Amino acid sequence: MLKEYEDTRRSMLDYLEGKGGFEIIERDDGYCDVSGGPELYFLPYEKWNKHEKKAMEYVRGRVLDIGCGAGKHSLYLQEKGLEVIGIDISPCAIEVSRKRGLRDVRGLSIDETTSDLGLFDTIIMMGNNFGLFKNFTTSKRILKRFHSITKKETRIIAETRDPYYTDVPEHLEYHEKNRKKGRMGGQVRIRIIYKKYRTPWFDYLFVSKEELKDILKDTGWVLHDTLDGEMGTYIAIMEKQRNPKP
Repeated sequence: MLKEYEDTRRSMLDYLEGKGGFEIIERDDGYCDVSGGPELYFLPYEKWNKHEKKAMEYVRGRVLDIGCGAGKHSLYLQEKGLEVIGIDISPCAIEVSRKRGLRDVRGLSIDETTSDLGLFDTIIMMGNNFGLFKNFTTSKRILKRFHSITKKETRIIAETRDPYYTDVPEHLEYHEKNRKKGRMGGQVRIRIIYKKYRTPWFDYLFVSKEELKDILKDTGWVLHDTLDGEMGTYIAIMEKQRNPKP
């Protein structure tokens, strides 16, 4: 096993260097799927989906990009004159982002986001990175922490997918097994395989809009808007409450 999570974005580094390769996503029930390919992380703004472009209109001020990957969104916002800090757990992602010109990128996880980074006007979690909240309990805990280390008018812009937008039997069975275990239907345990590399198993969360509203209760954040993409994908625009419940 290589260093934890080092390989999760190795395909990005290979792609940057002109090499090909796809990641395999393996779920803990044995179900496997192929990723959309590393080129998705390098698409120029002109080739983004409509809901991605629209989401950027909500971004303002000082920006924290959680799970910045190859810097796709951070670089766009940086070019627009915004101050952006990108963070990612993968050393390969950090290397790729720096090589592509992102000025401030750091090797940190979502659990390491503290007031030491300064205050932000916008937090973005694109590319289904709402999943980094892991599960219902952890989501609420991190959202409450975000409330305490952000400015009064901060927004969180996070992309996810409605896990129930499917008729695949294996997915429906997985949802049911999750519910029997007391987990959210879209809480998946996965690992990423690329060439000879494998990540440790980790939890990743997909939620419906109704589940998202439930998560947000009493965290100090409210759902302002949602931007729909394709196949159940959507981007949630969350705004900070001025006077949240204690």
